[in-house]
Amino acid sequence: MDRINQTFVKEFILLGLSGYPKLEVILFALILVMYLVILIGNGVLIIASIFDFRLHTPMYFFLGNLSFLDICYTSSSVPSTLVSLISKKRNISFCGCAVQMFLGFAMGSTECLLLGVMAFDRYVAICNPLRYPIIMSKVVYVLMASVSWFSGGINSIVQTALAMQLPFCENNIINHFLCEILAVLKLACADISLNFFTLTVSNMVFLVLPLLVIFFSYMFILYTILRMSSATGRRKAFSTCSAHLTVVIIFYGTIFFMYAKPKSQDILGQDSLQAREALISMFYGVVTPMLNPIIYSLRNKDVKAAVKYLLTWKAVNQ
Repeated sequence: MDRINQTFVKEFILLGLSGYPKLEVILFALILVMYLVILIGNGVLIIASIFDFRLHTPMYFFLGNLSFLDICYTSSSVPSTLVSLISKKRNISFCGCAVQMFLGFAMGSTECLLLGVMAFDRYVAICNPLRYPIIMSKVVYVLMASVSWFSGGINSIVQTALAMQLPFCENNIINHFLCEILAVLKLACADISLNFFTLTVSNMVFLVLPLLVIFFSYMFILYTILRMSSATGRRKAFSTCSAHLTVVIIFYGTIFFMYAKPKSQDILGQDSLQAREALISMFYGVVTPMLNPIIYSLRNKDVKAAVKYLLTWKAVNQ
């Protein structure tokens, strides 16, 4: 009976950067500005991709999905982080923690697959341009996006269920801004070998496999570009791919640092470790979604033309 009572934790305490009160004020202002940029930048991209027929292509369809994903991911974590930074309210209910963990893991898994799908889309567009409309038909690219969302959701359900059914033995202090799965697993007072095994399998499927697709896609793209006789064609192809590669490097670089770092790093001082992981979490959770629309699309002439068209249309109809 005592073990049962210890198993159920009603709420968790998110420490964040509680040991650095001056840094919290600075972070509040930075995260708030970044969150507003995320909502505006990604929102504009979604609206443009829906209402401008020139953007009704597989590439912009996937970009629209990525923008929607970034809004969902940040909205599941940033508001609560802002509240904890400004009001010092650091508790989160058990169910709230489970929902936050599910959304974060689902969005991260889905983004990995979407980045792989987008690399394949660029491969077909550059290496097989004549067959591109057939290979990447509307049915195909909608199905690819749907499978990415569904797979990410299923993966998150499995990981969240396995994590939240563990006994926590009244240890409810999470050394993080969010209910991040590794931070929660550290609180468990039971064997978590099954959790780490499923996380390893998940990393192979949702991190390594899409990365292999991206790598081989760009190997073929590079080979095709180098064989082009037109300098203009090469520049256009490189320009199309550079944005995707930049986001892939930022996204995967941060992911691998967070989830594939050696355990020996944990011998660092607790305060230094806490500050470092919190700042990395902020970079992954806020900076990357903020940069995505800028890197990918807001500097793209098609998107600029679409935004200009929408603003002109709005002004005329007012």
